[in-house]
Amino acid sequence: MLVFSLRQSDMTMFASITLGSTLSTLLQVLGSLGVFLYGMKVMSEGVQRVAGSRMRTALSTLTTNRFSGILTGFATTSLVQSSSATTVLVVSFVNAGLLTLIQSIGLIMGANLGTTVTAWIVAMVGSFSVAKISLPMIGISLPFLFIGKDKAKSWGEVLLGFGLVFFGLGLLKESVPDLKTMVHDDPDTAATIQHIVTWMGGRGFLSVLLYLAGGVLLTLMVQSSSAAMAITITCAINGWLGDIHGDPVSVFRNSAAIVLGENIGTTVTAWLASIGANTNAKRAARAHFLFNVIGVCWMLALFVPFTNGAWWIAEHLPASLKEASKDFSKSSISFATAIFHTSFNFANICVLVAFVPQIARIVEWWVKEPAKGTEPAKLRYISQGLVDLGELNMAEAESAASRMNDLVSRMFDGFVDVFRRPDEDLSAQVAELKRMEDESDEMLQDLTSYLIQCSTHEIGAGNATRISSLLRIASELEETADRIYRLVKVSQRRFKSGKNFSAEQIAEVESMCRGIRSMLDLCTTALKKGNHGTLEESTRIEDEIDALRKKHNKGAIARMQNGGDVPTEILFTEINNHLEAVANHALNIIQNAQPRQSAA
Repeated sequence: MLVFSLRQSDMTMFASITLGSTLSTLLQVLGSLGVFLYGMKVMSEGVQRVAGSRMRTALSTLTTNRFSGILTGFATTSLVQSSSATTVLVVSFVNAGLLTLIQSIGLIMGANLGTTVTAWIVAMVGSFSVAKISLPMIGISLPFLFIGKDKAKSWGEVLLGFGLVFFGLGLLKESVPDLKTMVHDDPDTAATIQHIVTWMGGRGFLSVLLYLAGGVLLTLMVQSSSAAMAITITCAINGWLGDIHGDPVSVFRNSAAIVLGENIGTTVTAWLASIGANTNAKRAARAHFLFNVIGVCWMLALFVPFTNGAWWIAEHLPASLKEASKDFSKSSISFATAIFHTSFNFANICVLVAFVPQIARIVEWWVKEPAKGTEPAKLRYISQGLVDLGELNMAEAESAASRMNDLVSRMFDGFVDVFRRPDEDLSAQVAELKRMEDESDEMLQDLTSYLIQCSTHEIGAGNATRISSLLRIASELEETADRIYRLVKVSQRRFKSGKNFSAEQIAEVESMCRGIRSMLDLCTTALKKGNHGTLEESTRIEDEIDALRKKHNKGAIARMQNGGDVPTEILFTEINNHLEAVANHALNIIQNAQPRQSAA
């Protein structure tokens, strides 16, 4: 009985040690993954602050055709190291009307290729001492972080993030145990993993589909294809996907199948980001999904020859790339996975780039155009979650301010039309102008809320100033819309009371309207290009309008003193005062429309 009790206690102690060891290993893996993801986040946001305005310009202007869009998407994703961030940003730009559906498909293709850079970084980790590059980079970043300002500090964040990415990859490589070592240290866990690998493998094409499904689930769990890629390669070289020395090609094929699943899993982020966005944004997200799924389908048909080619290239890479790892099988699996990932995405672009219009037509059929007037033009803050897009989301705010300015400009043209036709019943047109004024109130609320969300994230000093300016611009535009509607109401009173202006009075109002029309055109230019060359001109016009108001009002007072119709002259004076107020608001808008370089 005593012997049995001792054996039972030994077994309990062994089980608790095994559980503790497994839990410790799991926490080390999660911690390593956390360092990697945090490094990616810091690096991506630092890059945005360093080159945010240039990246926004590139994304919204360097996409004149699908090929330039592919290059732009590749460059952007290579910089921010997150295809999810790029595709969510594309969805945001499409939602803002900065990109067309065709342009967005080209950018998404390039983003898929850009994310393959991560696989090469992971593969290269085994070819040199990670500590030799990661810790010095973190050390170099510290002075920039503590004593640097603005752009220098942002460069420090880029260096810190890059160092943490490599450091996290090194920790991940060390924390994921080798399955052979685990057989001795934790035989139960090792036996379970081997059983799962054995069950999933050796089933031909079904095994490929099982590992593909695993790749989809892995990417959904970590919400980052880059992190999923790091986990895949690390697990593969540590024997979790099969015997790396007995049958390394099969291990590589298993990892390649997981990579295909990750290509599908990464599309979910953009799909989720498009919920609540407009129709074109939803179509862009569906295009991303469709592009990747079509690529995976044709790759499954050519999976064996394609993986054979990737393995052959990996086997014939220069020996200097593999020497540092001291294990050619592990090195070959790492590089073969990176080669497969890059070549697959590049081949998929080559195959489908000619069919971009057809993909666009499919998603247009998939996501139907809503009935006219049922889809409100709402400004919506779209973010990726892992990587903060506060810097790059400024483009949508600027686009919204331009749309609000266009609305105000159309309202002014509507007022001029109402003023010129005093003898006609324009109730329907007045009602439409009232609707536009209400819309300007909603746009102000949306834009203010959006800018506040942008300001709650870490952004550069230039964009902080830009947010303040845009808040002022939005307020001035809404007040301009209010003034214009008051002008419409004055004109309506004039119609209902039957008061007619003299030819001289009409000419005076028209002269002020022409000046304001010029100022509103300058507002459009300033919001799109900054106030270079517009501020001096607009100040001159506003001074002229102010002088005209004083002159016209003096004339009205003189006419009233000489027996003129007082109600008519009061209406005339009201119009003059409102017009001068519109000019003041327009000047304030132009003054706050900063040159683009200051928003960098």
